Amino acid sequence: MSMSSAALPEPQVLAHAKRRLFPEDDQSETYAVVDTQFAGGEWLAGQPIDEAVREALAPFNHVRVGSGYPDLVGVRALESDLLAVERLGEDPPLVAVEAKGVTEHGGVDTQRGIVQAYDRLGEANAAYVAVPAAAVTGADRTLARELNVGVLGVDASGRVDPVETPRVVGNRSSPEATAIRYQASAQGVADKSFGLNHPKNYLGYPLAHYADGSTEQLLADNEVVRAVDDARRGAAFLGLVTEGAAGVDLTPLGREVVRFAKARYGSVERALAEFQSWYRSSRCFYDLAPDWADLARRVVFAYPATRLLVEELQTMHDDGFERPTLVELVRYLHEVHPTFAVEVFLRGDEDVRSRALTAEGDLRTGPLREGRSYHAPTVFQLKAMLYHTGILTERGAEPSNLDPTADVWALRERV
Repeated sequence: MSMSSAALPEPQVLAHAKRRLFPEDDQSETYAVVDTQFAGGEWLAGQPIDEAVREALAPFNHVRVGSGYPDLVGVRALESDLLAVERLGEDPPLVAVEAKGVTEHGGVDTQRGIVQAYDRLGEANAAYVAVPAAAVTGADRTLARELNVGVLGVDASGRVDPVETPRVVGNRSSPEATAIRYQASAQGVADKSFGLNHPKNYLGYPLAHYADGSTEQLLADNEVVRAVDDARRGAAFLGLVTEGAAGVDLTPLGREVVRFAKARYGSVERALAEFQSWYRSSRCFYDLAPDWADLARRVVFAYPATRLLVEELQTMHDDGFERPTLVELVRYLHEVHPTFAVEVFLRGDEDVRSRALTAEGDLRTGPLREGRSYHAPTVFQLKAMLYHTGILTERGAEPSNLDPTADVWALRERV
């Protein structure tokens, strides 16, 4: 093994592998998290993890895939040189990576990493081991081929070459792996998923898009919303429209909004005129315009995160939590859907995740009491929409104004 390869510790090997598999400039249906064991200040005793390496590895989460917790799990349509065959089906594969670097004894346990990666294939579509390139032997390559595990050779400069490429396999998917797929999808919770906090703004977009004339001008003239980009982006996250190279198209759900408007008003133009009467109203939309709020409720309930939240809030109510706070909700969710709880509620930056999660993936309560730990599109915009559609009793708040110990998440109607 060369001295340059021997100097590569595991966190650095993993950071290089992540950059190769999940480049930062690829934002389309792509998401990856690194295990919480890498979120601490040091790796081996007395060997700190460089801050730049931790930033490259973030966000952190403790995600079970197959028989254990891979060092990295993510979703992305990989390049052909990383796979032995084309990917399976239309969906990007779920990828698991185990990394091995130099140990305190100077060796690299490549074969153990290959076996660990193989164990992830119970749920992952492709599995890799990432190791210093000079540490890979012929026996390692033979074992990897037999077990259908890819081998990524990493050198000190950061170059990553596929030494062995795996075949993509189809298999079952656990709820934890599904949460990562969800984050990588068009409906995952992103920093700009919901820039507005009223469902009427998202209902108005497909109507204005369908109507004759400029979408932007129709939204402005009818006092629907002036933040057109936020309205379009939120409509896409709610599944009302799709955005592609050819432009914006209505989805089946978006066309149903148009049918609703035409059935009640005769035209989408007259329906849009109704929006002017709601301009700047602070009343709950469910009380202000019940028919439209019912429509918005169906749209919001089709959003995957809503369904899970409502079901778990009902369960909490059945268990005696009639008015759970945000802290109580997140702690409860983490017991039953740990990956979902972290991904949907906690901000993805390195500081929040490393403080809120232990190396074993357990929650620390202290950071949960800080508003700045939370994802604004969830605790502010999504919660506000759940309030306006009659699902929750209280609206949301910006993280800077949020007291998680007093922020109540209770169903307006319990079953």
